[in-house]
Amino acid sequence: MKKRLSIGILFGGRSSEHEASLASAASVLKHLKQDRFDLVPIGITQTGQWVTQTTPYELQHRDCESQALNQPEQLQHTTIVDMAPHYASVMPHPLSSVTPKIDVIFPLLHGTYGEDGKLQGLLEMLGIPYVGCGVLGGAISMDKEKTKQILQATGLPVVDYKSYRRAELERNPERILDAIEDHFDYPCFVKPANGGSSIGVSKVRSREELRQAAFLAASYDQKILVEKAINCREVECAVLGNEDLLASVVGEVLIRDECDFYDYHAKYIEPSTKVIPAEIPDDLALEVQQQSIKAFRALELSSLARFDFFLEKETKNIYLNEVNTLPSFTEDCMYPKLCEASGLAYPDLLERLIELAVESYEDRQRNATSF
Repeated sequence: MKKRLSIGILFGGRSSEHEASLASAASVLKHLKQDRFDLVPIGITQTGQWVTQTTPYELQHRDCESQALNQPEQLQHTTIVDMAPHYASVMPHPLSSVTPKIDVIFPLLHGTYGEDGKLQGLLEMLGIPYVGCGVLGGAISMDKEKTKQILQATGLPVVDYKSYRRAELERNPERILDAIEDHFDYPCFVKPANGGSSIGVSKVRSREELRQAAFLAASYDQKILVEKAINCREVECAVLGNEDLLASVVGEVLIRDECDFYDYHAKYIEPSTKVIPAEIPDDLALEVQQQSIKAFRALELSSLARFDFFLEKETKNIYLNEVNTLPSFTEDCMYPKLCEASGLAYPDLLERLIELAVESYEDRQRNATSF
């Protein structure tokens, strides 16, 4: 890229992963090479208000003020490092005053309204290049049930699961709980079908815990997923590229003994230990890398994705658990760490993602739109 590009850093959003987005944006704004790019921060509040000339710290402060008025008991879990102060400007229309100035959008909106294809569709309608996968890949990968169905059709193993609709749970909860107990032994996992950062996820060991977990998951999405629990290690692999794909070294997340599973607390509050590369045999690491690339293709992804696997301790079988098309992106998060261990430093990774965004946009522009 020879032209000095203007990069819109989009963060916040109407998502349960709002705070994780602020942390990612603060890190990207700090490390993206400002001698190569002009940076335009764009925040979205938890109520959906778009704000320019702001920082992740200022947006968090705005969110806290709003919550103090509406939900004084709710606490913010993540503290964002302050950056140079700006005078915030609320836009009358989401991108009305910004689009002419921006060459590429770097979305750091984790979860719903950012990672699920909705934002990508808006940006394609506006003709703005963006980092990350397209509409189809985002929408499919956000829905854990659809993801698993496609992975199974591709021949990739997943743990046993069932899905249930919120409407049927609310209409006849005892019947749904009976059906779950008929199919699964305890413990099992209950989670929203659409979501991330382990928000709304529970490990349950009794019918009463199951009841509470099902309604908790249903409060985050209209569909819930129940999965078999297995005795496993958790390993992860990063994939980077559009047509020419690179799979990173494999890393492992070590869950502390006091943690029931890799939940929000273990991810963000007291982060679990990351071992990179994972201490697993070379043939298993190669299998994880190959499955990651195969899944990347099957799910119509581009630019980047992180693949989370279960490695069953007794059998050494590998199961693809989840796909993250826009993983948390501080320099200490797993995706950048895996890329760094594979030879691509964090600032260079950010620049490479912008290059891939331009490449994807130019390839889409080749499609005929008239006959």
